[in-house]
Amino acid sequence: MNSELGLRPIYHQLGHRVEAHILVAFLAYCLLVTFKSRLQALAPGLTPRAALEALIPIQMLDVVFPTTDGRRLVMPRYTQPTAEQKLLLHQLQLTLPDQPPPKIQIQPEVFAPGMLHL
Repeated sequence: MNSELGLRPIYHQLGHRVEAHILVAFLAYCLLVTFKSRLQALAPGLTPRAALEALIPIQMLDVVFPTTDGRRLVMPRYTQPTAEQKLLLHQLQLTLPDQPPPKIQIQPEVFAPGMLHL
């Protein structure tokens, strides 16, 4: 399992943290096995690592525009997939959701990573 997930030892002092770590590692392994099975059925010859590396560039971000009255227009957007990514998504029978609608925020929030402020 370590070789497929790239896990390394992590030392915890508390029992509940050890259990949580084991649970997260087990869930990651379950996702990996499921993804590998789906790839074998729909895109033979493609490894989970190669598929994930092809899809990693698709990102979700918030584009933020300040308004003249102190509010902010927030437009959550994901990057458009390339032709290769579209083909892979099609092979895996996956579709990206519609772009989310814009939101107007009254109170300014703390800027978070992944937010583009214009």
